[in-house]
Amino acid sequence: MPDGTARMPVLDEGDALRVLIAGVGNLLRGDDGFGVEVARRLLGRPPQLAGAALTIIETGIGGMHLVQELLSGYDALIVVDAVERGAAPGTIFLLEPERVDPSGWPDEIRRDFFADTHYAEPSHALALAAAVGALPPRVLVVGCQVATVDDLLQGLTPAVARAIDRVAEDFPRIVGEWLSEPAGAVPPTP
Repeated sequence: MPDGTARMPVLDEGDALRVLIAGVGNLLRGDDGFGVEVARRLLGRPPQLAGAALTIIETGIGGMHLVQELLSGYDALIVVDAVERGAAPGTIFLLEPERVDPSGWPDEIRRDFFADTHYAEPSHALALAAAVGALPPRVLVVGCQVATVDDLLQGLTPAVARAIDRVAEDFPRIVGEWLSEPAGAVPPTP
């Protein structure tokens, strides 16, 4: 697409749960490109999941694209991203992000928080989606522990590259287990 965002509806089954899978990250910062690479892999070989209408997008660092897509209305959101949690590089985490309610913030704090219209940090995009009423009731982050993201570096480290294969292969199980659990439950880490 001209804006750099790949979008692909995978399945459309009428009453199925509408699930958005968003790969985020910066390909120019080494392992930070994890989410983008997973989304590309899933776009090339879309997962099939009974009872779910999946849409896969690759937003890079354009969190505003994520918010715009969420305005279409989804039942669930899965953000695939690089994370820093002090674990071995390539470790996969399944996390339910803390929800923020910016409506209770003082005007100055809210204005400063939303001043960056790129929303490169996914938490900012999620907060904006919540503020405009577009954040789905269920949100999961599939995160991969990075080895390096500080340098201008194209390409992933070997441990993170291997994690892409594991996540892409295991995605139907991850999503299926998550959707079958009550809201707030997170499936076991792959």
